[in-house]
Amino acid sequence: MNRTQIRIGWGLLLLVGSLSAWGQWLLVPMDQEQTDHLRAYGLTYWTLQEPRAYRAEWLLNYRGGAFLLEDHPDVRRRALTMGVRVVPITDADLQAIRRIMEDANMDNVILEKAPKIAVYAPPDDTIFRDQWDDAVKLALDYAEIPYDILWDEEVLRGDLQRQEYDWLHLHHEDFTGQFGKFYGSYAGTAWYQQRVRAFREEARQLGFQRVADLKGAVALKIREYVENGGFLFAMCSAPETIDIALATQGGRVDIVAPELDGTPIDPNYAQKLDFSLTFAFENFTLIPDPMVYEFSNIDNPQPALTDDGSEDFELFQFSAKYDPIPTMLTQCHVARVRGFLGQTTSFRRSLIKKNVVILGEIRGTPYVKYIHGKLGRGTFTFLAGHDPEDYRHNVGELPTQLELFKNSPGYRLILNNVLFPAAKERPQKT
Repeated sequence: MNRTQIRIGWGLLLLVGSLSAWGQWLLVPMDQEQTDHLRAYGLTYWTLQEPRAYRAEWLLNYRGGAFLLEDHPDVRRRALTMGVRVVPITDADLQAIRRIMEDANMDNVILEKAPKIAVYAPPDDTIFRDQWDDAVKLALDYAEIPYDILWDEEVLRGDLQRQEYDWLHLHHEDFTGQFGKFYGSYAGTAWYQQRVRAFREEARQLGFQRVADLKGAVALKIREYVENGGFLFAMCSAPETIDIALATQGGRVDIVAPELDGTPIDPNYAQKLDFSLTFAFENFTLIPDPMVYEFSNIDNPQPALTDDGSEDFELFQFSAKYDPIPTMLTQCHVARVRGFLGQTTSFRRSLIKKNVVILGEIRGTPYVKYIHGKLGRGTFTFLAGHDPEDYRHNVGELPTQLELFKNSPGYRLILNNVLFPAAKERPQKT
């Protein structure tokens, strides 16, 4: 055998070896056997990032919504570093899994790219961060998923579209201009007064007379972002207050009490609400009294203040083959998720628009916890409550340490939404 033949022989051997390696996979189980459910999302996100862009799939309803990752040494090292359990499987193993999935309520979704993520929060959130944290930021940080912080000025100048963010998160923001409705309990505290001064100064600098007008304009800009194809995820008071801001025509209908902004309450405000602009809710009434913690009748005003199970919610099961989007959003290793309170703890079912999909309900009550809908070319998902692993998170308490809750079902729902925009669109089967 001459040198040319030897080189060709080695080349064929290397080619066969590379093809064999390419045919191997890492299964990331998401059932009870997973050591760290939350960082499993981070591992999957990491494989989708450039310059890697490895192949990945989401196996809906298979082993708790397992992930299938292309096997590479660096992926294995990353999984080991993150503490995520992965199982090497062969092409033959994968084919056997696919046969199981064909005959069951399961399906696979190809994950194409790592979504570009934005979180709506003040750039220097020290004014409020020491009082209340943000469950989504905690989840993103723990899962090691990168994100950018955007605030009012960036949203108003169109950065969401111009910088091509795929996903936007809102948490305990108050889009009504009532400063979180903390007046009744915290009006005399330094942090509340500092917050009010900072927001009023920002509104003035951006050319608005009132904070309500500024936040209303931001709400309209976020709605435009979703209509143009963006993915919106909101928790706590943000789902309720952004729809109030939209229903009041971008804050132009006065609902702010004189004690807060020097504006008299319009006695006919209820007749001026326009529900055609809202994301999810309609026919609700407002509660403008600054001494009352509630924004509207969307929320349950009397949730159970002790963790007795009455706020627990059940996830609906959808057809993976025909309803892949709600199926993705409800992937979990449990069917019943422990409840948790928030400024908006739950959503009154009778006030939810008919085209909105209910993902999780508090059975036996008029309230639901988790909803999803479409607007234009984009979608929105609302999850009520503040922190899935802190039942009654009070102002000033320390943030949750997710190292202690690696397998949290509630935090999994948040991270389902983070990966959801990575899924490749496919034709509807219906």
